[in-house]
Amino acid sequence: MNPNYLTRISDEKLKLFLRAKGAVLIEGPKWCGKTSSAEQLAGSVLYMQDPDKAAMNKATAQSKPSLLLEGETPRLLDEWQVAPELWNAVRFAVDKRRAVGQFILTGSVIPTRTDDMHTGTGRIARMKMRTMSLYETGDSNGAISLEALFDGAVDLDGKSEVSVEQYAFLINRGGWPAVPHETDEKIALTVAADYVEAVANEDISKADGVEKDPDRVKALLRAISRHISCEAKITTLVNDLLANDESLSHVTIDSYLKALNKIFVLDDLPAWSAKLRSKTAMRTTAKRHFTDPSIATAALRATPKRLLSDFNTFGLLFESLCIRDLRIYADSIDGSVYHYRDKNGLEIDAVIQLADGRWGAVEVKLGAGEVDKACDNLLKLQKVVDTDKMNEPSFLMVLTGTEYAFQMKNGIWIVPLGCLKN
Repeated sequence: MNPNYLTRISDEKLKLFLRAKGAVLIEGPKWCGKTSSAEQLAGSVLYMQDPDKAAMNKATAQSKPSLLLEGETPRLLDEWQVAPELWNAVRFAVDKRRAVGQFILTGSVIPTRTDDMHTGTGRIARMKMRTMSLYETGDSNGAISLEALFDGAVDLDGKSEVSVEQYAFLINRGGWPAVPHETDEKIALTVAADYVEAVANEDISKADGVEKDPDRVKALLRAISRHISCEAKITTLVNDLLANDESLSHVTIDSYLKALNKIFVLDDLPAWSAKLRSKTAMRTTAKRHFTDPSIATAALRATPKRLLSDFNTFGLLFESLCIRDLRIYADSIDGSVYHYRDKNGLEIDAVIQLADGRWGAVEVKLGAGEVDKACDNLLKLQKVVDTDKMNEPSFLMVLTGTEYAFQMKNGIWIVPLGCLKN
């Protein structure tokens, strides 16, 4: 085990899956820490992209993949999708061995499925890994637990030490494990910038085997960044590109977006499907998000200083930062995150729903000026949800960039992002 390894919230889920299933697949963007996390529990490792052995490994996978599965368990197959033949081989080995915790597979690309590719259901557990949350990097003190709120905690409070200026920096730095404690702005911002370059020049073309123009990829990333935390359809992105002297067709953008999804660059937020008291129509368009908000700042070349001079963009990127962390925290307690919007114009930035049906609603506000409006929206949502068919909300929260965490007299929680944990 690496003594310098930074503990991840997802580590516990990996341990659980290894005790329950024959194999575990960890998927997520490159550089988010999948391999490092898996290495902590692996008995042996096969690095499919090792340049000294890559060709031999691929040849072996095509002729006799079982040879690559030999080794102490759990055996880590890093970037397994380089040789898709390994998938069925792992499934067969799990069936034959009839034992849990045999393999860990990591992948930063979703491979194209073939007709003979087994689903892995019942044998291979899947888990998604993201970049690091503020609690994992130590920027949040964790005074307020999301799980505790779902359990009905009332006697909670806290104080965040994260300033508005620091949030601007944290958005730019991102949650990349390579720079979790880096304070030098020039160094901290290089990871996201390098990530965007890698995506545009190499990774996106590998996703589907179709060569793509790096400049066009960057133009699309900028367009998505300008609509971060918004419900931007492909038509909106086309119009944005045309307005900025770029020519990308609807069909081309669609193919690029699919490729970006396959390499986990995009992480759009789906709309919540709730039971309402009236026949109010709910919007179903997802909100645009990257797997990490730093991708947007890198694509736009928006430094912390620039964000502090453009609070509209800052606010949207702060929302994206909050959504990233909420997803990480919710995933650890078997929950999913959505957004809500109806035809009457009521919008809620995040709705967290657990597998057992419990749910909580969150409005995101960078500063204190709009907290009252956020509270009004949350109370409106509580009234329109049909609680005869759904649970009452476990909590209502305004997630902020302010200083103090506390519960208001109306029951709504005011929680700085710098105080939140899973």
